[in-house]
Amino acid sequence: MAALSPIKLQGEFWLDAGVAVDPSGFDHPIFTESIRLIRAALADAAASHRFALERFSPPEQEVLLRLIHSSGDLLLAPAVRFSPTACAVGLETLAGGAAILTDTAMAAAAVAPMARRTFGNAVHSVLDWAPAQAPVGGTRAAAGMQRALEQYPGAVVLIGSAPTALELLLEQVASGRSAAPALVIGMPVGFVGVAESKCHLAESALPQIRLEGSRGGAGLVGAAANALLRRAWLDQATLEL
Repeated sequence: MAALSPIKLQGEFWLDAGVAVDPSGFDHPIFTESIRLIRAALADAAASHRFALERFSPPEQEVLLRLIHSSGDLLLAPAVRFSPTACAVGLETLAGGAAILTDTAMAAAAVAPMARRTFGNAVHSVLDWAPAQAPVGGTRAAAGMQRALEQYPGAVVLIGSAPTALELLLEQVASGRSAAPALVIGMPVGFVGVAESKCHLAESALPQIRLEGSRGGAGLVGAAANALLRRAWLDQATLEL
């Protein structure tokens, strides 16, 4: 019988014969190994995609790594921005069971499995409140956002596709017509109104995680939220030991 491979600790993983192993048992082995490979790639001093993860807090690092994993883009990290309290607020709010609102059904589908697996947070697309037809001069997502914010004040809001929904949210909060969400993950993708909406989010005082430029999408906002849900769940499990 062959001897067992030596296991040693490296970062948040154990290494077994050079392959990353998640000691918590929470993650799939492919995901765990992917994150290890991403960390190694970002640490490669000779690579054009080298990125200093150590400049970020551990929760921020986990968000960055999951965004890269979901996008397959090692050059994504420099475009991600965190407000100072974003991750701390997100962890606490999600652990408290806050609702998660998304601008599309696809984003809701991306985060719902992790929410069910962790704190059981309600996950809703704002399109559930949208009219059947877009209002004149507006979008269904923006119309739905207004109604969703009324029903779920203090939610975590994910916007990966509709800059109009992000603009509506910012206007509602600035005018006092809606309570501020606990956290905004603002990563609308595209070219029409996207840069402007991200700039307006940056100018707001809302806790936020955003992706500069034209990149974004449902998969990325879902990835950011999933990283926070996972970290909050594992932190709680550690405290209960």
